[in-house]
Amino acid sequence: MKKPRHPHLRRALKWLFVVFLIFVTALLVRYARSVDWAHVGDAIASYRITTLMIAAALTLTSYLLYCGYDLAARVYAHHSLSTRRVMVITLISYAFSLNLGAMIGSAGFRYRLYSRSGLNVGTINRIVAFSISTNWLGYAAVAGTVFAAHVLSPPPDWEIDTSGLRLLGFTLLAIVVAYLIACRLSHGRVFHVRGRHFRLPSLRLALLQLILASANWSVMAALLFVLLGQQVAYPVVLGVMMLSAVATAIAHIPAGIGVLEAVFLALLGHLVPQPQLFAALLVYRAFYYLVPLLLGVVLYAAFEAKGKRGAVS
Repeated sequence: MKKPRHPHLRRALKWLFVVFLIFVTALLVRYARSVDWAHVGDAIASYRITTLMIAAALTLTSYLLYCGYDLAARVYAHHSLSTRRVMVITLISYAFSLNLGAMIGSAGFRYRLYSRSGLNVGTINRIVAFSISTNWLGYAAVAGTVFAAHVLSPPPDWEIDTSGLRLLGFTLLAIVVAYLIACRLSHGRVFHVRGRHFRLPSLRLALLQLILASANWSVMAALLFVLLGQQVAYPVVLGVMMLSAVATAIAHIPAGIGVLEAVFLALLGHLVPQPQLFAALLVYRAFYYLVPLLLGVVLYAAFEAKGKRGAVS
């Protein structure tokens, strides 16, 4: 996104960003000081093997759904890399993206790995754009539905009007509908914006984007729902997940460390005992962030070792 030209506006945005980080840090420190960490350890140790197996299955499902983004992008970008190679590239990119940030993972690794596989920059641009738009299209659909349904309510001691959140929900749903209509009416037309050109996917491909990304966001929330022992209604967990995603995107902190926890603690701290809530968030990070990152490092090393051999296989 292009930075604002006006220096005062840039300065104001920087200060807002700093204030946001200070608020998140203060909130997290406040909760961390009140937690009995010995009980957190006990809560982690108390997880049943069946719960952990379900968590592992949900994590795998989410990553496979995310791989679907790039497999669908193969149709949009018109390239012929094999399904296995596309999935390996996507798994590596997603794991690094979650832990190191979107610019390094989602974009940087895709450009590196796809170019090593023989694709040109123009084709990779289309893949990256398609993948990012898929992710946020699904977010808009899921968050819009949850916010519009008004399933989230602030803690009792918070005097906050949530009507604005409901309006945001309807706005997000309107954006989704507008995108689908545009894909139906303008498919094949090339748009030119500031020297760059792009085209919208077909309606069928746009619907596939919507299904894949909506399912992925839903599965991510289901993972935390399971780890929380189903103590909170799933729609509520889903709504908090949607809010934490926005907060993480604003913060630009690798892996959203501290931001995810602050949002969940602030909104669910009155519903779930703090040790259990911290335990669920820590196990969630282990399953969804750390283990895939280790696998991503191994896959990336193997990918680089092979070089361009089998570049289009």
